[in-house]
Amino acid sequence: MKEEIQQTKTFLAEMVTDIHRFIAQNISEHWEVQVLIKFLLLLAVVLAFDIIIKLILLPIFARYKDGDKYPYFKAVHSSKVSRSFANIIALLLGKIVFTTLFDDYHPGTFSLLERLYNVVAILAVAKLSLRIMKAVENYFFYKKDYYKIVALKAISETVKTIGVFIFVIVLISVIFGIRSTTIIGSLGAITAVLVLVFRDTILGFMTSLHVATSKNLKVGDWIGIPKYNLEGTIEEINLLTTKIQNFDKTISTIPTYDLLSTEIKNLQVMAESNTRRIKRSIIFNINSFKFLNRENIDKLARINLITTYLEEKKAEMSRERESINNPELLINGRQLTNIGVFREYVFNYLKNNPHIDQSGTILVRQLENTPQGMPLEIYCFTNDSEWATYEDILADIFDHLLVASKEFELEVVQFSKI
Repeated sequence: MKEEIQQTKTFLAEMVTDIHRFIAQNISEHWEVQVLIKFLLLLAVVLAFDIIIKLILLPIFARYKDGDKYPYFKAVHSSKVSRSFANIIALLLGKIVFTTLFDDYHPGTFSLLERLYNVVAILAVAKLSLRIMKAVENYFFYKKDYYKIVALKAISETVKTIGVFIFVIVLISVIFGIRSTTIIGSLGAITAVLVLVFRDTILGFMTSLHVATSKNLKVGDWIGIPKYNLEGTIEEINLLTTKIQNFDKTISTIPTYDLLSTEIKNLQVMAESNTRRIKRSIIFNINSFKFLNRENIDKLARINLITTYLEEKKAEMSRERESINNPELLINGRQLTNIGVFREYVFNYLKNNPHIDQSGTILVRQLENTPQGMPLEIYCFTNDSEWATYEDILADIFDHLLVASKEFELEVVQFSKI
């Protein structure tokens, strides 16, 4: 093995000697021209290596295009890691040619050119690192593990920030020949400033980790943020900002750390269960409330949804009134009110509505009286969460109830802006 390596070195040395002699004798004796020609030759050699290696590597990964069956190979291929890997190998092979071309014949310019070559190699390594992080994200994307994607985005953004800092130090060290420890030591005096500058980055990183581990949110979730009066779908969660597409197709961005410190309503569960809540009130004038006499009850008993209810209540009240004094007064004994019967009507109307989820909570309740009147709240869930359909169901219900309340001689309070 050692003999083969030595033979290769001897062959390269002889070839470089022939190339140098050819350039000096046939093209130019000036060292500047010789350096330029050799540099162009080196560039051609590196590109040739790069093309050959890519011709070998890329077809291998291209065979595994199915992200479901081969998520790892698909992630590597789609993020172009194989291309960057080919660049690194080509640069490593080119370094051997570079040394033999310039070290012996141009020692004065070798140091400068070596630094330039190393800068290109460092940039190639940095590009490979970025693509590797992208490949990891793509892998979990093809695996459809969206919660881990959020965490990886936070980690990758943090690593990118730290990586840029490290690569800048390395580049400065290589270009100017300064030791990295000297550069890092000089930065100790401005540590507090760096912490202040990267405050949002640190907060965003911690928030993204919390979101990923708690699994409260993910990209694609339908959320509402009362603080910003926003409601829409999460498009992207980055280290510093979170992008939300509102229902009017506009895009809003908020600081990512707000996902940890602000109230967030995740409505995705409602969308996935295909149900959506109705929670709305009708305010009635209290002066329109009254006891129902027998004539009123007989009239309302013709309404199918409350016929059985009224017949049962009428029988109960008749039995009770037989044993009380002054039964002719409505206030004596048990009585029905128009608002109470209407409440029962609303409940039965919702129970018989095909658009209401009967497995969910159905409530019709009186809220605390206000100066405007008494609110009667309807609380239930539709069995279709699609926005337009939900609004149609909601409108149909309240259109009906607002008009139906007239049959019970109830007065709906109207507000007017002056």
